[in-house]
Amino acid sequence: MESYPRYITQNFKPFDPLELAKRTENIVCKGGLKKYTKFYCTGVYRGISTGYTVGCCLRCIFCWVNWSRDFPEKEKDFYSPEQVFDRLVYNAKKKNVPRLRISGGEPTLGKEHLLKVLDLVNTTDYLFILETNGILFGDDKDYVSKLKKYKNVYIRLCLKAGTPKGFEKRTGAKSEFFELPYLGIKNLISANLKFHIACMNDPILMPQVEDKIMKRKLKKLGYFDYLEEEFCDPYFTSVARLEKAGFKIFHKRNRS
Repeated sequence: MESYPRYITQNFKPFDPLELAKRTENIVCKGGLKKYTKFYCTGVYRGISTGYTVGCCLRCIFCWVNWSRDFPEKEKDFYSPEQVFDRLVYNAKKKNVPRLRISGGEPTLGKEHLLKVLDLVNTTDYLFILETNGILFGDDKDYVSKLKKYKNVYIRLCLKAGTPKGFEKRTGAKSEFFELPYLGIKNLISANLKFHIACMNDPILMPQVEDKIMKRKLKKLGYFDYLEEEFCDPYFTSVARLEKAGFKIFHKRNRS
C-alpha cells in the first residue's frame, strides 16, 4: 500500500481522495466515535461554538488547519456524538451564541458519527453550520438526501479550483476527481438544501481565467446565490504548507 499522503511537496504523487477518505476514517473513527482536537467559540459567523475535527481527504496547500490534518494518527482523543453535542452546547450557552459548527478537518468524514450529532442538534433551536469540501457529497447522493430531515442545518461548501489541473495542483487529489465537489453542489440543489458556496480564488493562487471558468460552471449548475470569495491568510500552517509545495505567495505580497 502506498504511504499515507501528508502534505504536498514539489514532487508529490496525486492521490485518490475517496480512497484517502476511507483510510482517514479508519484512523479517526472508531465505533461511532471520532477524533477532535478542541472545542471553543470563535467570532466567525458573528459568534459560533465549534468542534475541530481531525483528518481530511484533500491536502490543500493553503489549508490553515493544524497538523492533525496531515498526521491524524498522532491525535488520541475520541468523542461520541453525545460528547460532541454536549461540548458544543455548553460553549454556546457560556458565550451566548446561537450557532454550532464542526470545522477543522473534513466534517463529513465519519457519516454515522456526524448524522448522530445532527440528530441531537435537531432537538434544539441552534443553527448548525456544516462546512465541507464537497468530495463525499459528490460521491454519495444518499449522504445529501439524509440531511433533508434536519430543520436547522446550513451547509458551506468550499471549492478549491475551477479546472482539473488547478484542482490537482492545489489539493493533491488526482484531476479525474475534480468534478466531485460540483456534483456535490448539484446534489445539494436537487435536495433543496440551504447552502452557499465559498471558493479559495485568491488571485495569487487561482489564475483569473480559472476563476472565470469556475464561475461559469456554477451558473451552468444553476447556482446564482452568494459566492464567498476567500483570501489566503498567513496562518503558520498555511505558510508552511505553501512553502513545502514550492509557493512563496506571502513573500510576493510583502514586496507588493
